[in-house]
Amino acid sequence: MKPEQKTWLSRGAIVVALLAAAALAWEFVRPAADDGAFVQGNGRIEATEVDVAAKTAGRVAEILVNEGDFVKAGDVIARMDTRSIEAQLAQAKAQVANARSARQTALAQVAQRKADAAMAEAVLTQRHTELEVAKRTSARSKALLADRATSAQQADEDAARASNAAANVAVAQAQITASKAAIGATLAQVEQTEAGIDAANAVVARLQTELEDGVLKAPRAGRVQYRVVQPGEVVGGGGKVVSLVDIGDVYMTFFLPEMAAGRVALGSEVRIVLDAARQFVIPAQVSYVASVAQFTPKTVETQSERQKMVFRVKARIDPELLKKYPEQVKTGLPGMAHLRLNAKRDWPDALQVKLP
Repeated sequence: MKPEQKTWLSRGAIVVALLAAAALAWEFVRPAADDGAFVQGNGRIEATEVDVAAKTAGRVAEILVNEGDFVKAGDVIARMDTRSIEAQLAQAKAQVANARSARQTALAQVAQRKADAAMAEAVLTQRHTELEVAKRTSARSKALLADRATSAQQADEDAARASNAAANVAVAQAQITASKAAIGATLAQVEQTEAGIDAANAVVARLQTELEDGVLKAPRAGRVQYRVVQPGEVVGGGGKVVSLVDIGDVYMTFFLPEMAAGRVALGSEVRIVLDAARQFVIPAQVSYVASVAQFTPKTVETQSERQKMVFRVKARIDPELLKKYPEQVKTGLPGMAHLRLNAKRDWPDALQVKLP
């Protein structure tokens, strides 16, 4: 055999050996065939946004937070200018005091009218006694006049006194009626003053509520995203002052085609890998799957390359995990959500949870 032939044969053997080694190595390292156990979609990190707004129109007196600050639920975020409300509150409190004074005056008048009524009752009793005496005297005078034991003038005078006593009884009864009517009128005044007190107290309560509404507080814990206005600016009713991000409610929204979305169950495990931190793998769970399909957003590409109709899916990160990394939570970061459709399949090594 010629030397040239031996060289070609040896080179061919080496090539065959290399191909065989490559094929064997591929059998060990090649990824498993895609059986549909995993699906992925592009998305962005989002969080629940809460706007701290003024309930009524007014001027912003001061804002106590800056962008990026962390706040707790109930922390004072800003204060509105409430000087006019404070003046109205002082006036309303004065009206309450006046109404209470008027009530005391009305109650005193009631007591006086009741005393007048009691006096009129006593006078009526006295007038009845006088009437009885006058009647008996007049009757005796008439009997004596019949026996010619007294003069006609005396009998006439006794009869006149009896008539006057009857008139005095009628006057006393009229005074009692007037006293009772006065009592009713003063009692009505008392009720009116009490209604005035209630109305004034209602105004005070309303103004106090408006004062409390002038102190804008954080409805929940979170981070200040941005200040919408600056101190001194005037806002309308419901005008936004500060925007907060609830870093305890963070999720990624992504889109899946119909065939994949139909297999997604609430609570399914998700692994999130952010473009800005590919070395970390964040665990999450499916918390929402849209019931109605929509057109693929322009900024989203699905695995099947721009499916026309997709379903929106939301993967929520555990709030307890978020508490450990509040400084790292940033909304708007793009990334990839990997969703496991088959719970029996293990996560690949590349998608094992890796946190800072």
